[in-house]
Amino acid sequence: MSNIYSIPVTTAKGEATSLESYKGKALLIVNLASKCGYTPQYAGLQQLHEQYQDQGLAVLGFPCNDFGAQEPGTMGEIQEFCSLNYGVSFDLFEKVAILGENKHSLYTWLTEHAEPQGDVRWNFEKFLISRDGEVVGRFGSGVTPESDELVQAITQALA
Repeated sequence: MSNIYSIPVTTAKGEATSLESYKGKALLIVNLASKCGYTPQYAGLQQLHEQYQDQGLAVLGFPCNDFGAQEPGTMGEIQEFCSLNYGVSFDLFEKVAILGENKHSLYTWLTEHAEPQGDVRWNFEKFLISRDGEVVGRFGSGVTPESDELVQAITQALA
């Protein structure tokens, strides 16, 4: 895959699409889990979505069960959990594998184009993509959505 926009993804509703419709926006791509110590980050991700969507940020959530089986739910259960507990209105996508031989092509691309390269380490790792489709930041699970480090990188990507 030469660019992030051509990578096939599936929406939470099961519709096949690509990231083409996000061209020109800054993207924050996050692997999510409902039963993780970092799950409260949903609130901060929603806050980033609300604060920056009109400036061109899209928060994209990809549920993943690869780490400690902390996302065992169906997509319906995941969407209900996100809505009821955190009021999530940012875009969610189908649950994906991000490790091993079934690794989703999006995560293959992200982990090859980000610094440092290499596999995602845990739930709620964040990749920041510039408006022109380049990875401009990779943030570990411990970097919260409201952290200065992440917020500064987002505002820079939106500038």
